[in-house]
Amino acid sequence: MDQTLLFADARCLDHEPGFAHPESPARLRAVLSALDRRPIEGTRLLEPRPASREQLLRVHRPEYVDEILALDGQWAQLDPDTAVSKGSVTAALLSAGAAIKAVEAVVGERARNAFSITRPPGHHAEPDRAMGFCLFNNVAVAAAHAREALGCRKVLIVDWDVHHGNGTQSAFYDRGDVLFFSTHRLPFYPGTGELEEVGRGEGEGLNVNVPLPPRLGDGDYAALFRELLIPIADAWRPDLVLVSAGFDSHVEDPLGGMAVTPEGFAGLCGIAMELAERHAGGKLALVLEGGYDLGGLSSSTHACMEVLAGAKPPALPTSPTPRGREAIDRARAFHSRYWNVF
Repeated sequence: MDQTLLFADARCLDHEPGFAHPESPARLRAVLSALDRRPIEGTRLLEPRPASREQLLRVHRPEYVDEILALDGQWAQLDPDTAVSKGSVTAALLSAGAAIKAVEAVVGERARNAFSITRPPGHHAEPDRAMGFCLFNNVAVAAAHAREALGCRKVLIVDWDVHHGNGTQSAFYDRGDVLFFSTHRLPFYPGTGELEEVGRGEGEGLNVNVPLPPRLGDGDYAALFRELLIPIADAWRPDLVLVSAGFDSHVEDPLGGMAVTPEGFAGLCGIAMELAERHAGGKLALVLEGGYDLGGLSSSTHACMEVLAGAKPPALPTSPTPRGREAIDRARAFHSRYWNVF
């Protein structure tokens, strides 16, 4: 069994959303160049297969999937933030396919953990529309594949991107077999992710939003993971852990307005690994989302890959800032009506 499988494909560089667009091919080049300069023992890089239409339909509506597939080889503006170029559909299919392969690798015990390093990202993509740089919802497609094809009963998705994963929330809002835990800045794009958005029907209480003010850093995120994520996950006992790994809360990111360091992300990755070890036999897969400062993105992904491959996670600060404490306490008080664990 491999320790860490990485999934990437050069064709994901062919998605060109436009001049000066923050979600550029340079993002993926930066991550892969850092890995090439500083190889990580215990990792192996593989190419994915494109997701099939059947796999996409577990999350996305048929008319939407067909609309995107029909744009192959064309240029189109789908919303103010989201465009496709000639290579975008192939890149999007590979991104969803890479997330699926990452899940198959860990559930099939070919690897202890995995990281899907592709673009375009996915967590804003709704079942019926593109949004926020995203075409297909990679992590949601992978989670649905794990449930419906691989026999996973309870999937935990942790989304630490600075933006709320509205598409992932929508995909599982009324499901009783997926726990979605999102930390995100609010008010901020896309405008969703309030505490009160808790799920519906069988999914009520399983949609856990933790809205945050700007400029929070390592100690704030570490505290909220320890005080909110860990007790909730321990009660939920997932058999698979997925991370929507966005790095736009990095201190240098031009869009995020947060203050997390590469060491902070590595520490959060370590917490996700702890949860996977405790409940899921170590089954953990990361799926790349945002992150728009090239240095911050490459150093943070590399730090997470080192932890996945067996490096000791860095020690994180033990205390949040006053604003972080306020946000954590507010979220704990609210979610305690669904989780008697605080």
